[in-house]
Amino acid sequence: VQLQASGGGLVQAGGSLTLSCVASGSIYSIHEMGWYRQAPGNKRELVASITTAGDTNYGDSVQGRFTITRDNIQGTMSLQMSSVKVEDTAVYSCNAQTYRGSEYWGQGTLVTVSS
Repeated sequence: VQLQASGGGLVQAGGSLTLSCVASGSIYSIHEMGWYRQAPGNKRELVASITTAGDTNYGDSVQGRFTITRDNIQGTMSLQMSSVKVEDTAVYSCNAQTYRGSEYWGQGTLVTVSS
């Protein structure tokens, strides 16, 4: 499985941004996909994840502001970020976990929120 993330950039606080991740290869082996982020000096943290069945999980800091969606057939995943805050600034990476327990990472995309 290969993952390609895109959509990062500069956004003002209170604004919106959408990140996209495209999976290729054995996409039907993927059980769960998710977004993680890491800010300078911080540990990587879960932003949101979604299973093939559509079950979602959000980090506490983004609950109610971010929405994760997925197209299982196309192998794509998106993260709609709304009401962004300066503290959302980080490198965002997409992740995929297969039914057999393998894990894959895409390259990160930088999101910068200005005040």
